[in-house]
Amino acid sequence: MQIAPPDNDSPAGVIPGVEITNRDLQPWPRPVAAWTAVALFCVAAVLSYTDRQILSLLVDPIRADLGISDTQVGVLQGVAFALIYSVAGLPLGRLADMLPRRAVICAGVGLWSIGTLLCGYAPSFWVLFAGRLIVGVGEAALAPAAMSMIADMFPAERRGLATGVFVMGMTIGGGVAIAIGGAVLGLAAAGGFQGIPLLDGLAAWRAVLVLLGLAGLPLLLALLPIREPARRSEALAGEKEATSLREIFAQLATVRTVLIPVIVCCAFMSVGDFALIAWAPALLSRRYAMTPDAVGLALGSLVVVAGVVATVAGGVISDVAVKRYGPSGRIWVATLCAVLAFPFALVALASSPNQVLAAVTLWTLFSSAAGTIGITAVQEIVPNRARGLSVSFVAFGNIMLGLGGGATLTGYVTDHVFADPLAIGQSLTLVIAPLGGPPSCFSSMPPEPLGVSVGEPVRHLSPGRHAHA
Repeated sequence: MQIAPPDNDSPAGVIPGVEITNRDLQPWPRPVAAWTAVALFCVAAVLSYTDRQILSLLVDPIRADLGISDTQVGVLQGVAFALIYSVAGLPLGRLADMLPRRAVICAGVGLWSIGTLLCGYAPSFWVLFAGRLIVGVGEAALAPAAMSMIADMFPAERRGLATGVFVMGMTIGGGVAIAIGGAVLGLAAAGGFQGIPLLDGLAAWRAVLVLLGLAGLPLLLALLPIREPARRSEALAGEKEATSLREIFAQLATVRTVLIPVIVCCAFMSVGDFALIAWAPALLSRRYAMTPDAVGLALGSLVVVAGVVATVAGGVISDVAVKRYGPSGRIWVATLCAVLAFPFALVALASSPNQVLAAVTLWTLFSSAAGTIGITAVQEIVPNRARGLSVSFVAFGNIMLGLGGGATLTGYVTDHVFADPLAIGQSLTLVIAPLGGPPSCFSSMPPEPLGVSVGEPVRHLSPGRHAHA
């Protein structure tokens, strides 16, 4: 069945000749309410990624205080977080498809805040490891629930920008972690927390983590008034909307030739994201003797700016591409961004701190745009009741391969291949550069996938039939 594009007299989102459920005809949430929710989700993403990435700036203080190796630090940044995040993310994604999504988000914020506090007071490697596990469970709840809500708040032609604003929080969180962490480290070293309850007498790195854990409380209070949007049915009239896992996986199987390449390529890109954010501060500190506050100001600011530009511009450009070329337009723009990112993985060739800063900034610019567009495409490929689960699939690949591989392997290669703490640049290139080819699989989406009409959201049919718009 091939359905013609809607004519100009049809209501928004209605396709001539196709009877759809009344839930599809419900008005979209008011723009002020929708954008307020997106803004709060963005703040939550910033705090989430700051908690996740802050250890990159605290590597050497933690090593000295707890007496651990680069490999153990890599485990704390990578495997300890990645394993639990990935495993917990799948059931939490399913919960986001079944329960009120706001409640899932609030529970996640509370849990990761508790885990961050535990990390701040950890007396040993294993307690710090346990705290990172708790942080991972809490943070795994955010993206599936938030992305599902955003998809029900905005029509397709504005969904890329809204997604970009949310993903911007994830992208700039690493930069904020470096910038804020550097400033707080400097303040703590100067005795700025003397006499303050919960902070007085703590080592500087511990004070950073405790402050981040406490920051979750005001965010939690701000999220409570958000209204849960109605789930917009995408089933045709007379058809049963998929709700069971068996039905949902049957529907996902009909779009697997598009969905799987997008998920895999996002995971490959995340290897560079996490490796660079986790180890670039140590590279600048060890090889070029930059102080933590100088690293935080320079690298953190550049990553934040690049992340903001990339996610917002990527969302807008992909929305334009969808209007002109159909849903495959997002995939082609993501492919171009991914290919442009990989030359900047060659940080081993850098001969100055400015070259390292430039490489990390430009990688962030192109990789963040590719990731934003890719995750938006996933939301448009899958049915409503699989959106949370599909984001969990993306997160599973990103964290297991990206954080678990990128951050952990870099520390391992530094310790056991080069056996030189100053060889972090070579380790980063050795870990990231071999993945230069896979982003081309972004472009595996056919020119007009699944018969989708230009500018319209995907509407999913029952298993065994193609989805059309």
